[in-house]
Amino acid sequence: MHVVVTGALVEDGAILLVHRRPTKRAYPDVWDLPGGQVEAGESELQALAREMHEELGVHIVAESASRLGVVHDGSGDDAVHVGVWQIGEWVGSPTNRAPDEHDDIAWVKISELGGLPLVHGVLAAMVHSLPEFEYAPRHSDITGCIQDDRGTKADCRACAGMDSSSDGVR
Repeated sequence: MHVVVTGALVEDGAILLVHRRPTKRAYPDVWDLPGGQVEAGESELQALAREMHEELGVHIVAESASRLGVVHDGSGDDAVHVGVWQIGEWVGSPTNRAPDEHDDIAWVKISELGGLPLVHGVLAAMVHSLPEFEYAPRHSDITGCIQDDRGTKADCRACAGMDSSSDGVR
C-alpha cells in the first residue's frame, strides 16, 4: 500500500490544484491537490510540509494544517491511502517547482470543480466541506461522496454523519 498526502491551499474562494502530466504512469492527465508519498520515518504532516515545499516552494505553518479526510483507492500492490489535509497558512507564493510531474497549476473556484477531470471524484465533496466556502451541500447534493464512479472510497467531513457501515468505509 502506498501512503500519500495532499494539501488543500485555499485563498479568496479558490483552491490550488495541480495538473498531472499526461505521461504520468499513475493518474495521468487529471487535476489533483499537490502532494506526494510519505517516506519511511515521516509522519503525514512532515511529508506534507516537505511535498508542499518541493512541489510549490511554500512553507506551510504546521499548526494551521488539519486533516480533511482520507481517500482509499485501488487494491493489492496498487492500493493507495491518501491523507487529504487543509492548510490554513503558508509562507511564499505557490509556483510549479515540479514541472516533470505537473504541466500546470491553477487556482480554481469551487463552482468550477465539477467541470474538471479530478484524480478522485470525491475530492470535490471534500473541498465543498471546507468552512471557507459558503456553499454547504447536503449529502444528497454530492454524488459519489462515499464512492465515486471509479470505486474510490473516502472518509470526509461531508459524510461524517452518514452511516457508512454498509459501504466499507472506515
